[in-house]
Amino acid sequence: MNRKSLLVSNRHSTEICPKQISRIMDFNFENELKGKIALVTGGTKGTGKAIADRLLKAGAKVIITARNTPEEPSDDAYFIASDLSKPEGTKNVVEEVLDKFGRLDILINNMGGSETPGGGFAVLSDEDWESSLQTNLLAPVRLDRGFLPGMVSQGDGVIIHIASIQAKLPLYDSTLPYAAAKAALVNYSKSLSNEVSPKGVRVLTVSPGWIMTSSSSRMMERIAESSGGSVEQAARGVMDALGGIPFGRAAWPQEVAELVGFLVSPRAAYLTGTEYVIDGGTIPTV
Repeated sequence: MNRKSLLVSNRHSTEICPKQISRIMDFNFENELKGKIALVTGGTKGTGKAIADRLLKAGAKVIITARNTPEEPSDDAYFIASDLSKPEGTKNVVEEVLDKFGRLDILINNMGGSETPGGGFAVLSDEDWESSLQTNLLAPVRLDRGFLPGMVSQGDGVIIHIASIQAKLPLYDSTLPYAAAKAALVNYSKSLSNEVSPKGVRVLTVSPGWIMTSSSSRMMERIAESSGGSVEQAARGVMDALGGIPFGRAAWPQEVAELVGFLVSPRAAYLTGTEYVIDGGTIPTV
């Protein structure tokens, strides 16, 4: 099968093509992160789960946190149930991690999302704005504040903020507060890196475009059902709303996880203060 037909056959699928993914999965990352303790927020499904799996493969001790228990419980990752959109939820996670493990070496602020209604600025209430800011900006800020003193003290650590290309390419009619919160997160991440990088802590931002998670797949099905069209037409509509994806499909969670896995590794020891966009070419500017 040639590359074009491979892309077409997998464009709207949540399944990973073995031939495509083998280049990633065949690498031996065992022990690259041995002895490291990592926390992945929103780590029970989608991109967060892919990141947690990638860090486990590299030998890290992985902690995951989310509001709900994992759909597929694992003995490999330590789970903490918590709502990080609330200050007390963040406090509980910080205390439990430090009490049980004594420190944290890698923090992946992956949790995020938008539940605000579509329709532009006029339909958005203060509560809509507050909810998006708490989830997408203030939760990472509070976690950073909880774990950074320990990282600075040991002179080593990595923080990754998972933002979004909507920080630069907002969809005003559907996710305005989310886009604004992610833009603030990118700016905050850069500023934080300037402060703590001289103290041994690297801070980076990863901004994905559209990722084909199981929830994205279900969204395509709902759009197709409501519009009377096909799933392929629904996916094409999403790509058109983004201005097109030159690569022709959404990202797989494992592809984003592989980027994160590299950035937290010793191979990326000189990288800090930078935003890495993984969007299949969606953003039309350099």
